[in-house]
Amino acid sequence: MHNYALIFISLAGVLVSGNSYAVSQQLRQYSASIEQSTWQLTQQTPLLCQLEHTIPNFGNAVFKSEASKALNLEFELRMLRMPDTYGLAEVLSMPPAWRAGEPGKNVASMELLKQFNGELPKKLAWTLLTELEQGYSPTFYFADWYSPYDHVAAKLNPVQFPPGYHAFTECIARLLPYSFEDIAFTVLSYESGSDQLTRESERRLKQIAEYLRYDPKIETIELQGYTDSYGGRWMNEQLSVQRAEKIKQYLAEAGVADEKVQVEGFGERRHVAPNDTSLGRATNRRVVLQMARP
Repeated sequence: MHNYALIFISLAGVLVSGNSYAVSQQLRQYSASIEQSTWQLTQQTPLLCQLEHTIPNFGNAVFKSEASKALNLEFELRMLRMPDTYGLAEVLSMPPAWRAGEPGKNVASMELLKQFNGELPKKLAWTLLTELEQGYSPTFYFADWYSPYDHVAAKLNPVQFPPGYHAFTECIARLLPYSFEDIAFTVLSYESGSDQLTRESERRLKQIAEYLRYDPKIETIELQGYTDSYGGRWMNEQLSVQRAEKIKQYLAEAGVADEKVQVEGFGERRHVAPNDTSLGRATNRRVVLQMARP
């Protein structure tokens, strides 16, 4: 273990033993008072849930979970003064005052990168939430990169945590089970000779429309229509445009601005499968939907 990590643990040990006054000149402590302690759900949509706690004069602690196929969670320590060099923050869970004498728990070592906030992955983020739920105070100890004489302790206050945590878990339960990356490139398939989507593609289009209701960052949506080689070339080109235009209309009814959607029809050109089998023709009957955002 790095020498400075040992220093942090030593400082934390002093705090745990109740002798914080002895090192008060070397350790700057930041935490919300009982009156200041708040846990707020600052993002609450089917795409993002975000729970924040302000540490006065230090920054914000943020737990967030995003729409995805798998349950995910991240913790971010957003500091007003960003790190100016590489270091480590030792993360300890400190017991409440009514459990005097109980030692703190060493939860993790969090990397501090130059000009980046501190982050912890899913398992450790859940650990912090569990500790807070039980009344403990996750605390971050590190050497101050702006002063060679000081160390810093930034503490999360569990006061008022339960209501915010309850709202946060309810929000997570309502997240969409897919992300932008899952739908940004989608191929929609059609019944033969018509602009009727297959049942699976209808379901997929509903998912896309639901996602677009909540993501204002989408800049463009490209719709490229195609057919198989059955029928006349001109009729197929018209059918490919008709298919793409019908998707555009559906998205407009879902609230997507008309200027964001671009339509092209390529008819029976650009086949992706042979047309001499029913499976190949089904593959060629398609609209390719591509979305872009910053």
